Amino acid sequence: MEAVAEGLWGLADHHENLGEIGKAIKCLEAICQSQVSFLPIIEVKTRLRVASLLLKHSNNLNHAKSHLERAQLLLKSIPSCFELKCRAYSLLSQCYHLVGAIPSQKQILNKGLELAATSGDGFTGRLWFCNFNSQIANALIIEGDYQGSITALEHGYICATEMCYQELQMFFATSILHVHLMQWGDASLLEGAVNRCNVLWESFSPEKRQQCLGLLFYNELLHIFYLLRVCDYKSAAQHVDRLDAAMKSDLERTRHIQEMKKEIDEVNLSLSRTDLSYRDRAALSEKVGRLEEQLSNITGLSSTGKESLGPAYFGNVKRAFGDKLELAPPPIDGEWLPKGAIYALVDLSVVVFSRPKGLFKECGKRIQSGIQTIQEELTKLGIDDVVKEVDLQHSAIWMAGVYLMILMQFLENKVAVDLTRSEFVEAQMALVQMRNWYFRFPTILHACQSTIEMLRGQYAHSVGCYIEAAFHFLEASKMTQSKSMKAMFQIYAAVSYICIGDADSSSNALDLIGPIYGVMDSFVGVREKTSVLFAYGLLLMRQENLQEARIRLASGLQTTHNFIGSLQLVSQYLTSLGSLALALHDAGQAREILRSALTLAKKLYDIPTQIWVLSNLTSLYRQLGEKGNEMENLEYQKKKVEDLQRRIGEACISSHHFELIDKVKLEAHQLSELDIKRVAAGPSMNVDLDIPESIGLSTPSPMPASARLIDLDFGRLGRRKN
Repeated sequence: MEAVAEGLWGLADHHENLGEIGKAIKCLEAICQSQVSFLPIIEVKTRLRVASLLLKHSNNLNHAKSHLERAQLLLKSIPSCFELKCRAYSLLSQCYHLVGAIPSQKQILNKGLELAATSGDGFTGRLWFCNFNSQIANALIIEGDYQGSITALEHGYICATEMCYQELQMFFATSILHVHLMQWGDASLLEGAVNRCNVLWESFSPEKRQQCLGLLFYNELLHIFYLLRVCDYKSAAQHVDRLDAAMKSDLERTRHIQEMKKEIDEVNLSLSRTDLSYRDRAALSEKVGRLEEQLSNITGLSSTGKESLGPAYFGNVKRAFGDKLELAPPPIDGEWLPKGAIYALVDLSVVVFSRPKGLFKECGKRIQSGIQTIQEELTKLGIDDVVKEVDLQHSAIWMAGVYLMILMQFLENKVAVDLTRSEFVEAQMALVQMRNWYFRFPTILHACQSTIEMLRGQYAHSVGCYIEAAFHFLEASKMTQSKSMKAMFQIYAAVSYICIGDADSSSNALDLIGPIYGVMDSFVGVREKTSVLFAYGLLLMRQENLQEARIRLASGLQTTHNFIGSLQLVSQYLTSLGSLALALHDAGQAREILRSALTLAKKLYDIPTQIWVLSNLTSLYRQLGEKGNEMENLEYQKKKVEDLQRRIGEACISSHHFELIDKVKLEAHQLSELDIKRVAAGPSMNVDLDIPESIGLSTPSPMPASARLIDLDFGRLGRRKN
């Protein structure tokens, strides 16, 4: 019977190589369903192989789970077979993970840990011990047990250190950093995790760093998330540059591999001809051999090589070679995210850094590239223009959530860029897209609800609807659990109230600003501090408390320049300070400051701020009696005002305008209780990509126009629906 099993295994291999997965599975299941009994170990190996094929090529998770549970029962009666038992535990854990049965996954992993700890199987046993610790850490994260996850990862790190296995050490060190970033607890522990990753990565040779591409992307992205959160933009920029260079290099390598595979296929096609001479056939055979050797050297696999099927950390694993960025060696073969998602995150990181600098052309290119990548990945998951979250298979929920969250952040940045450039109709379209995605996937994208509401406020503020803007900002602050985002949304609302300009609105603004100003140093980083100082400075100007306003604004400008580097916020700070200098009759300083502000506003295509600056310059020239400059400036200002009014007019006649500014908060159609439990059970609900600066605009943008702009009847737009 062993010979029969060998024959069926070989036939299954043949069908798998031809891509005939169904036939391969039938060959293997013939052994499992045979009336004649095979040896238990043969049946175990066969069932493991069937489960592997099902996990890799189908969504039939329950069928794979049944095979693995049967294999596990058979293995109980076999005293040895350490490797097979570990593989069965690992694959069964993967099944439980994909169907959301986390308690069962933890139970099976604990059995695996116990086996690995007591096996005495040397190096292999330690590798499996690392495998099970990494998987159980992931399961604990899904349950929100951060400390338990870190403890499991630390056990893996200690084991990898004892093995002197650099790649494994780095895998566990970066994973620990990731959990710390998600939890964001003790600052010293977080800083220690960052430093450990730095020391380990520096110990890698340059060649090894290039070989460990998955770790390179993972480590750099985690550092970017950390540095963005603490507002160390200068240090983060270096990591973004390294990431971008690595992605471009890998794309070039991938193209080269594809070209080589295409050439091999063409040569093989020529070899299939029957009329070839012996000499031509020999030459072509030599050529294909040479190409396959070159390909093997590049990829580490032959053109027909197979990947080992290790535990899938996130989503299904049916992806071609080159689409995985492994973080650790077999039997772990773990990955953080698929290559498509990593590439999209690199594009997103470039957008986050380019937008505050006014590099909108680069932003547009990267947003388009990122959205295209995400849409291609969503199509692979079966998500088209009509699929909703209740239609998703459970195994696709986590990965769909990851891609959809990244997509929403691209659209959010597009709205921000379009609003800065006063492209209001374009901003409308991107915001409507965000809203429509949220309506289709309300549970998966629940965290985006407050962001969309905030962007409705940004849009309303940009077109002069300040009352509506304040409403949406305050609604957004009620929707978020984040102390940081709640503060930012309330600052945005305060700025809108200041723009309304009456006494009640100023009082409302003070009520919002005061509590945040009192605790502004308690936030991580300085984003909230720079924003609240700006808003407070504007309010003090409105209250004619000019000296106090100057102190607050000067302090905020210095902090913004040193840490944030946002040209838009700097230009708005300068405009405010220039206006203050004008009010304090310091004409020389006012001229210098306002010219700098105008230069930055022009670079950003920020028309409202340009008009704000120009109105102050007109007043300056009038004060100085420079009639020629006054008339020239006034004419330029008039053109800009007309341009802005035209853009606002186009936005207001759009069918989307009133539904976006309408004082009705965003609410999706409620799913049934069963559907909510099904989607919420997926790990996507508990995993935070944690890109702090891409969630919510980093500055209240655009900031208020001057009193002269309000006189241009923008305020009427805000009251039209009252």
